[in-house]
Amino acid sequence: MKNIVKIAFVGMILMATTAVNAQKVAHINLDSLISLMPESKTAQQAVQNYGKQLEQQVSAMQQELQTKYAEYQEKAKDMAEVVRASKEKELNDLNTRISEFQQQAQLDYQKKTAELSKPVYDKAKTAIDQVAKENGYKYALDTSTGLVLYSDPTDDILVLVAKKLGITMPSATATAPKK
Repeated sequence: MKNIVKIAFVGMILMATTAVNAQKVAHINLDSLISLMPESKTAQQAVQNYGKQLEQQVSAMQQELQTKYAEYQEKAKDMAEVVRASKEKELNDLNTRISEFQQQAQLDYQKKTAELSKPVYDKAKTAIDQVAKENGYKYALDTSTGLVLYSDPTDDILVLVAKKLGITMPSATATAPKK
């Protein structure tokens, strides 16, 4: 009987402690915040420009290959065997270089995207941290990832973070967080 009373007492203490330590949770759609930030638009434009440069280089290399291949086809029957073999090797080497360049360009494009996006995400993260601390939130969940399968209603801090960053919210999404 004493054990049951002790267990019940410990249970009540744990429940009381949990109620006292209830943690305030907020959520934010990080993708929405990032899309509102002017720095994001600048970074996206820079990435697009970089991608266009890479595409132009690939296009020029492919044009060179097509020109050399057309020339080879036109003159192949009149070439000596050694010259034909040399031209075929040259065409194969150029094709290999184009493939390697495309692979490296894709990696460079991804690296450039990450490089230009990082300061934007860091700035957003800093603002989210500040707003969470200022408003007593223990957790701020990113709803854009889709990983939050269920949650009790929480405060959406998008408006507060946008205000912290000096961003004017479009009127359709400007809803104040619950207090």
